[in-house]
Amino acid sequence: GTFMGGVAQLALAAGHRVTGCDSGVYPPMSDLLRSAGVDVIDGYGAEQMKLAPDLFVIGNVVSRGNPLMEAILEAGAPFVSGPQWIGENLLRGRWVLAVAGTHGKTTVSAMLAAILEHAGLAPGFLIGGVPLDFGVSARAGAAAFFVIEADEYDTAFFDKRSKFVHYRPRTLAINNIEHDHADIFPDIASILRQFHFLLRTVPGSGQVVHPADDERVRRVLEMGCWSERVSFGPGGEWQARLESEDGSAFEVVHRGSPAGEARWPLIGEHNVRNALAAVVAARHAGIPVAQSCAALGSFRSVKRRLERIGLINQIAVYDDFAHHPSAIAATLEALRARLGRQRILAVLEPRSNSMRLGLHRDTLGPALGGADEAWILEPRNLTWDLRRAMASLGPRAHLCGTVEAIIDSLADSARPGDHVVIMSNGDFAGLHPRLLEALEAKHG
Repeated sequence: GTFMGGVAQLALAAGHRVTGCDSGVYPPMSDLLRSAGVDVIDGYGAEQMKLAPDLFVIGNVVSRGNPLMEAILEAGAPFVSGPQWIGENLLRGRWVLAVAGTHGKTTVSAMLAAILEHAGLAPGFLIGGVPLDFGVSARAGAAAFFVIEADEYDTAFFDKRSKFVHYRPRTLAINNIEHDHADIFPDIASILRQFHFLLRTVPGSGQVVHPADDERVRRVLEMGCWSERVSFGPGGEWQARLESEDGSAFEVVHRGSPAGEARWPLIGEHNVRNALAAVVAARHAGIPVAQSCAALGSFRSVKRRLERIGLINQIAVYDDFAHHPSAIAATLEALRARLGRQRILAVLEPRSNSMRLGLHRDTLGPALGGADEAWILEPRNLTWDLRRAMASLGPRAHLCGTVEAIIDSLADSARPGDHVVIMSNGDFAGLHPRLLEALEAKHG
């Protein structure tokens, strides 16, 4: 996984010899690990015990019944979770800037690291994606500052706390909170409780940067906050004024007074909001707002965040990590603001555990409403009626049982001037390169 791949890179930089195993590793992390010199073994065979490592670092995809994990337990071999290893070995004594929330964690973390880098602070970072400004998802860094994406997903099969309780941030940015990860959080209250635990780890001299207009974040803060609070967004002390409809230019305002102006390559109101969180968090680390805005002017975003991966006879193809209805809607709204009446063709893999369990069945159709047409993979393991959920889209929705059917149908439907957005938090069974090949064959 992306997180454990980052842990491997950091352990390697710290002077350790690192090997690892996973199932179905795919780019960009597979390429990063290979180039870093980390040996990756495919599968979890018990024979890997012969490597006799000093320590096994366990990711949260591993569960009881895993052959290698069972062998580790039988042998009494030392093991620890990835988040605990990071907290104890790399974060202790550093100024940790953590970015938490349901959406935008990766992007805000990348922005924050880029701002600190632009200021000459050479931060360390661990991000759940690959920032294009750095080309790697993790770096030890040379300064006291360390930026980390603070995920609320559970730590390991033997530690059901959220990962972020191991990080102990001095600066904490909470972007938003929604119900997600239905496989481990039965309701929103269980998620809020974990965020409350996170707030308990921030020192009194620390700072909590939070949206002023998020009801769930407000509920967490009311459960207890012992640090300085700084609000952003509508109703907050820090706000952003759009200077372009697509969000490519905006002004940062502090209590009504202009504090900085940014013109940057990104689009979308959601990204402007992400930028505001990063700018305010960087201010706690001593970076003036105007300097942060200047850094954002050259920010190149993150791989798989509306990343254009092909242009074939004026048909643009994008790769996007959106897999929650809120993120899907935000991505499509951003593109619509930039493209106007040009056709947007959405391609979605309902892959996340929350999606498979039906948590988003009532909001998925409306979220795709911003697309002119949508192709949705119909997985066999869904526990709910996808066709009924897509009824609001009418004939604009194309449900396909296989990736091959999506590729064939979409290649036939696409025409010059279209913008195709592939949305998945996985590799979509290799759809991306295969779709590009099909479009090239038909339209190139």
